[in-house]
Amino acid sequence: MPHDSDPEDPRHSKPLVVVIDDDALLRDALVDLFLSVGTDVTSYDSATAFLNDGIPDRPCCLVLDVRMPEQSGLELQARLKAEDRQAPIVFITAHADVRMSVRAMKQGAVNFLPKPFREQDLLDAVWEAIRCDRERWIQRRHLADLRRLAQDLTPREVEVLKAMGRGLLNKQIAHELGIAEITVKMHRSSAFRKLGASTSSDFIQKVSMLELG
Repeated sequence: MPHDSDPEDPRHSKPLVVVIDDDALLRDALVDLFLSVGTDVTSYDSATAFLNDGIPDRPCCLVLDVRMPEQSGLELQARLKAEDRQAPIVFITAHADVRMSVRAMKQGAVNFLPKPFREQDLLDAVWEAIRCDRERWIQRRHLADLRRLAQDLTPREVEVLKAMGRGLLNKQIAHELGIAEITVKMHRSSAFRKLGASTSSDFIQKVSMLELG
């Protein structure tokens, strides 16, 4: 998978695969597999060990065994979901059943592979997971950048944008706020520049992303 040397850009940063499996032989084999295709990889022998370090602060994918001592892969998945700690998961297991796989997929797993599996099937599943995670990171970064820009908005501009978010037209906003329609247009124009909007549709999309209420 091609990558750029800039670790700050999730679109080009080298992906990280996190292998969590109590089977040392399989764990080492998976580490070697991902290293062989040029991917950064780290591994843990239990969910507890992984949680002690936490989800990496970069786009990644968890390759997670279902059955492990102390805490199963499904329990780890449920815990991460409950704590809103997002990371795509590819499950691997020697004890698969339909009910288990359905549960994992409903909770957001990217894939569920029974052992033994083809190496290429695992790599394909992981690449798809990383692609999705990169998209999530890009969206999160865009939102963070937008919120920083929004800090320069005046209270009145925020009021105008809130009204825009409710679908009100300039004339309706002016009536609601008790100001002239031309003043509404001035506030909109100022907010347009401050948010770095390029087109009217881009401006509306950014206002929606801010969820001003």
